[in-house]
Amino acid sequence: MASATVHQLVVLLLALALPAAMSACTSEVFPSGKTYVTCQDLPQLGAALHWTYYDDASGPSLSLAFVAVPAAPGGWVAWGINPTGGNGMVGTQALLAFVAGGASSSASTPTVRTYNITSYYAVGAASTPIAFPADGLAADVGSGGRIRLYATLQLGKGMEVVNQVWQVGSSVTRGAPDVHAMAPENLAAMGKLVLTVGAAASPPAHAGGPSSDRSSSWPPSGRQIPRAAGTHRVSPTAHAVLVLLGFWAMVG
Repeated sequence: MASATVHQLVVLLLALALPAAMSACTSEVFPSGKTYVTCQDLPQLGAALHWTYYDDASGPSLSLAFVAVPAAPGGWVAWGINPTGGNGMVGTQALLAFVAGGASSSASTPTVRTYNITSYYAVGAASTPIAFPADGLAADVGSGGRIRLYATLQLGKGMEVVNQVWQVGSSVTRGAPDVHAMAPENLAAMGKLVLTVGAAASPPAHAGGPSSDRSSSWPPSGRQIPRAAGTHRVSPTAHAVLVLLGFWAMVG
């Protein structure tokens, strides 16, 4: 009787734990032609990063897709690299996307901007140049209101580990993204990113010239996307299930 009760409890907890323990980033389905070597569920703001890292004769580059839900309808999402040696917002070379017209807009294609973040004040309505030449800037809206931001960045020589910063905001005023919230999860949305986890062989040359988006043809469609190193985390519930499974095996 006790063994049967334990068995039923384990089955229930396992059913609850497995969805939470699964990686959200590996289930993302992008438009045809956009595939990436690896992905990482970022620890704050429910965001994820997908990327492929190349290092060929032209130097290192990063093909990426950043996925996040704005803090409110009509808000914005952003991801960037801070090459200054710090891991905060100031100095970040940022990519930002929002749906033009805000929450009431019928537009389906988000606007994409680049910003060199030089202060903690709000950025303007126009892009500013960033340190990393950006190609293939684009974005779309996925299910659940997720904005998916695409780009290929030409990086500096030897850049293999970078400080990444990401953020979400709740509103855009007259084309200018408003300042994001200062909640703990917003302030903690930064960390190291090991680019080489997503390393791939150089893609074939494109006839379209330097503005071509490398993610459009490499890696081949259908390639399995492994999770980035260090992102295999087991939730407390899943851990409890594993413990109970061991106990049930002993008493069964």
